[in-house]
Amino acid sequence: MTRPLLLNAFDMMVPVHQSPGLWRHPESGVSGFDTLEYWTGMARTLERGGFASLFLADIPGVYDVYRDSTDATLRGGVQVPLLDPLVVVPAMAAVTERLGFGITASVTYEAPYLLARTFATLDHLTRGRIAWNVVTSYQDSAARNLGMDQQIPHDERYDRADEYLEVMYKLFEGSFEEGAVVADRERGVFVDPEKVHPVGHRGTFFSVPDQALTHPGPQGTPFLFQAGASKRGQDFALDHAEAIFLIGNTTSLVRQWVDGIRAGLAERGRARDAIRIFTMATVVVADTDEEAQARFDGYREFVDIDGALALFGGWTGVDLDGSDPDAPLEYIKTEANQSALAAFTKLSPDRTWTVRDLAEFIAIGGRGPVIAGSPQTVVDELIRWQEATDVDGFNISAAVRPADLERFSDLVSPELRRRGLLPAEPAEGAGVGTLREVILGDGPRLADDHRGAAFRR
Repeated sequence: MTRPLLLNAFDMMVPVHQSPGLWRHPESGVSGFDTLEYWTGMARTLERGGFASLFLADIPGVYDVYRDSTDATLRGGVQVPLLDPLVVVPAMAAVTERLGFGITASVTYEAPYLLARTFATLDHLTRGRIAWNVVTSYQDSAARNLGMDQQIPHDERYDRADEYLEVMYKLFEGSFEEGAVVADRERGVFVDPEKVHPVGHRGTFFSVPDQALTHPGPQGTPFLFQAGASKRGQDFALDHAEAIFLIGNTTSLVRQWVDGIRAGLAERGRARDAIRIFTMATVVVADTDEEAQARFDGYREFVDIDGALALFGGWTGVDLDGSDPDAPLEYIKTEANQSALAAFTKLSPDRTWTVRDLAEFIAIGGRGPVIAGSPQTVVDELIRWQEATDVDGFNISAAVRPADLERFSDLVSPELRRRGLLPAEPAEGAGVGTLREVILGDGPRLADDHRGAAFRR
C-alpha cells in the first residue's frame, strides 16, 4: 500500500528560481516577490494545501560563470535580486499555524555563534516550525565577496561543516539546560546560572569558548535538512541530516541515491528510514490532461535559454558559452555543485545529453522532472515516483510563481486527501506540533541515536 506523502514547497526569494523566463508569463506574480504580501499569501496557500513546509533556497553570491559575466543572470532575474529569507519567516509564521519553514544557511560564510542565536530565535517565534538546510555553498563569487580569493575546496568545505555542526550541537543542546529560564519573580531569578554552561569548543576551524547567546527553542536543534548528493555530501548528510533533498531527472538516478542513503544508515547502526528523503518535482496541473499539456506547451513560449545556461553555469562552474549545441556534455570535476553536472553526464547512462538538451530541459523545472496533467494524473505520477524511488515525499517547485503552487493546493491536494495520501486539513486552531514531529512523527527534539543528541545535558 502506498504510504502518505510529505510535501514541501521549494522556492526562493528571487524573480526566477528554477524556470528562467517564466516570470514573463501573464499569470506570474513574481513582480511582487519583494513585498511582504507575496510571501504571507504564499504561506497561507501552502498551509491550505497541506504542505509540511516552505523550503527556501538561498545562495550568498551571484551567478557569473556563463560568458564570464552576470549579464544574462541580471537580464533574466536568475536568482537575483535575492532577498534574505531569514527576515521574512516571522511574518509568514504569524499568518499560519502549522506550516514549517526550511531556511538555507551556509556553514562556510556564517559564524556559528551568531547563526545559532538566529535559528533559536526563529524556533521560538515559530513555536518549533523551523528547519535549517545545511549547505557549504559552491560559488566563487560568494567567496570573493566574503573575504576569500576563491572558495574552499569541495571536500574541505565538508570537513569544516562537520566541526561547525559540532559547535552548533554544543550551543543548541549543551549550553542551556532544560528549565534554565525560570522567570521566578519571588526569587528575582530570570535565568538559573547553575543551568547555563560554556560550550568550551576549540577545534581546527572554530573557537567558541562561552555559553550560547540565547536559550534553545522548542526543538532544541532546529530540524536539519541537507541536500548534498556528492559522495562527501552524502556522508555528511548521513551523519547529521534528518531529511535529505535530492534532485534527479530520472527515477533510476534518484533510486540509486536513495539506496545509498538507506544502506549508509544501516552501516551506522540506524534504522533505514531514520532520515526522510525528498525529491524535487515541478507540477503543471489543470482540470484535464489536455488542458495541462496545453498549459505546459504555452510555458515553452517564455523560456529563456541564456538564463538557463547562466543557471547551469552557476550550479556547476562550467561555462557552456560557445559550445556546439549538439555536442555531448562531458563531466568536468569542479569545486562547485558536483552533483548537478554529474546528474546529466556520468549518472545518466541511459542517454547522452547535449548542450541543447540541457538548456531546453532546465529551462522549465531546473534539474528535476516536470509532471503535467489532471489532478488524477499528477497524483498517479507522484505515486509512481515514490514507489520507483522509495522517497518519502516531494519538494514541489513552480514554473509560474505563485500560480502553480496555488493550482497545486486547489487541485492536487484535494485529490491526495481523497486517496488518503495527505492528512485532512485540521480545524482552525488545532496545532500539529513542531516541524520535527510533523516530518518524523516522533518527539520535538533530536532522536536519541542522532549524533547531536550526545551533546545534550
